[in-house]
Amino acid sequence: MELTLLVLSLLVLLAAGVPVAFSLLSAALLTFWALGIPMVAVFQRVAAGMSVFTLMAIPFFIFAGDLMYRSGIAGRLVQLAEATLGRPRGGLGLVNVGASTMFGAVSGSAIASASAMGSTLMPLMKEKGYDGDYAVNVTVTAAVVGLLIPPSHNMIIYAASTGTGVSIGSLFLAGIVPGLITALMLMVVAYLVAVKRGYPKGHFPGWRAFARATVYAVPGLLSAVIIMGGILSGIFTATESSAIAVIYTMLIAAFVYRSLGFKGIYQSALQSVKITAMVLLIIGAATAFGYALAILEGPQKLAALITSISNEPIIIFLIVNIILLVLGTFMDMSPLIVITTPILLPVVAEAGMDPVHFGIVMMLNLGIGLVTPPVGSVLFVGSAVGKIAVEQAVKSIWPFYLALICALIIITYFPAVSLSLPNAFAN
Repeated sequence: MELTLLVLSLLVLLAAGVPVAFSLLSAALLTFWALGIPMVAVFQRVAAGMSVFTLMAIPFFIFAGDLMYRSGIAGRLVQLAEATLGRPRGGLGLVNVGASTMFGAVSGSAIASASAMGSTLMPLMKEKGYDGDYAVNVTVTAAVVGLLIPPSHNMIIYAASTGTGVSIGSLFLAGIVPGLITALMLMVVAYLVAVKRGYPKGHFPGWRAFARATVYAVPGLLSAVIIMGGILSGIFTATESSAIAVIYTMLIAAFVYRSLGFKGIYQSALQSVKITAMVLLIIGAATAFGYALAILEGPQKLAALITSISNEPIIIFLIVNIILLVLGTFMDMSPLIVITTPILLPVVAEAGMDPVHFGIVMMLNLGIGLVTPPVGSVLFVGSAVGKIAVEQAVKSIWPFYLALICALIIITYFPAVSLSLPNAFAN
């Protein structure tokens, strides 16, 4: 009865348009009241959920990503991608995916990637004769790659939610190959759609322009190398690396690119504080909701339901993927990670899936939800930047959805795709 109350109250509040954090918190309060548990316990769980040391990396990575966006690093990455990938028919679509992949390697944010690539490339694509819906579709789906390419603050949330001490460094490594595979599949689709629509060919700007674009882009890309190199070598932790990323970004933006002043740093800090506050509130509320689920044995009941359908790992992984895909279309990514990780991780682990592998599967699953109505925040941002209706973008986005689903199938059923790099460094 109480489990029904918990889930039903959450769904009703979400359907009524109540913000996710307050919906989770209200559902937890109502259930605790029905169980006779003191209300103060809810707020204790909220505080406990936000007081995880690992989560300190989140505000720094968000800050670093915003600094990179404001300092024009995205534009320099676009120049490098255009010099490398812009020659084939529909080359700007390939440039969009390539630049988003590189920007994901320095920002780790899908929304930041959609905003940066959208504001930089969409006007250029329209000027060259590309349709608005194509520009939006490429931009928003390519932004999902940023969730897989390290550093990704959502991987940090997942690591903190597992309760099993999953290494953030292993998660960062595990996302590299899946991210590149996903980017490659999106490039193939972007090229095929461009050929079908008859978009123009690009041109190679020459080796001198290519070398110049590379030199300009390297300082920005080095931030990802510094972060990963420091973590893997043991010089600093993931949390320390996030702070170093902020310092490094400030230095190259102020003294190398000379594109960021005190006003830009202030605006970036203010925006990062706002985003961090929202993320941590959602994490805290989701922790309280997850605690109520645990008391009511929700994970065990869901696991029993799934295993009653089949004990075959292939079927279990398929069911879990479907659950995550459906949930991802209705809720934001951060609360879903906190809520579903303790529920679904034991199920897939029992079926033989490594926790690091499951983390990458979850990132891509919920990333697809970010570009899928009705609650696709990245899709909404991309449509707003591209100045087209969401409905117009959705009508022609299905080939890009197909590419993401194919990548998800490969990543789910071929563990080596995710685990080869972590295992290589572990040995």
